[in-house]
Amino acid sequence: MDTIFFILSKVVQFCIEPLNWVIVFVLLSMLFLSLRKPDLCKRFLLLALLDLFLVGWLPASEVVLRGIENLTPKVALSKDLENEVGGIIILGGAISGGELAVDRGEVSIHSSAERVTKAFELIRKNPSLPYIFSGYSGRITPRGISEADAFKQLVQEQGLNEEKAHYEKRSRNTYENVLFMKPMIEELGSRDQAGQLKPWLLITSASHMYRSVKIFQKQGLPVLPVPVDYQTANRLQWTQFNLIDGAQNWKDVVHELVGLIAYWITGKI
Repeated sequence: MDTIFFILSKVVQFCIEPLNWVIVFVLLSMLFLSLRKPDLCKRFLLLALLDLFLVGWLPASEVVLRGIENLTPKVALSKDLENEVGGIIILGGAISGGELAVDRGEVSIHSSAERVTKAFELIRKNPSLPYIFSGYSGRITPRGISEADAFKQLVQEQGLNEEKAHYEKRSRNTYENVLFMKPMIEELGSRDQAGQLKPWLLITSASHMYRSVKIFQKQGLPVLPVPVDYQTANRLQWTQFNLIDGAQNWKDVVHELVGLIAYWITGKI
């Protein structure tokens, strides 16, 4: 059932991303052109142009993405983290593992690199805390090494404390991240005087944080959010047009909205 849910979520996300509809509109316009229906052809070409404008004009996507990123505000971290938290959680999604790392012998980090750099910062500042990296692959047909193995390679290259390192290598989405980490967190995490688990620091992208926190809460695991990888500022870029940035923004928006709705329907949050 989880596999069907995973595949279906990917298909739905692909189908509703605005940029993908440009291809649909162009193909339909070509179809009606071949059928000698110029009016319908023009209408679908116009829809394709409007779609491109929606994607490329940054405020259209930024206003939604900023709202999602602001759902979980930053928490002021204590200077005595090693006594107040149980450990550090790093969610996958920033590392290009797979066949690229195998073929090239180097681990590549893409646009969500702050998940990794913030993790390294906190690991260095709090060497006594255990940390867990969670992630296999977000692809339907994964290849090569897992994200967790790629992160392990980065830990070794950076000379970080490997004694406190732990890896979860099976998860394909956020729900599985939490589900498979839960036994590890309960085993590794320290407890307060009342016997309750101390909260763990949770590092992931700001747009992904709200959904992630809700899943941890559903599983009864306390976390302190450390949102990173912000893609929007406090002010909208009213005059900016960029198809690449706009397409990425809409991809993040659709990914989170589909995830929130699907997880709510299935009782995961």
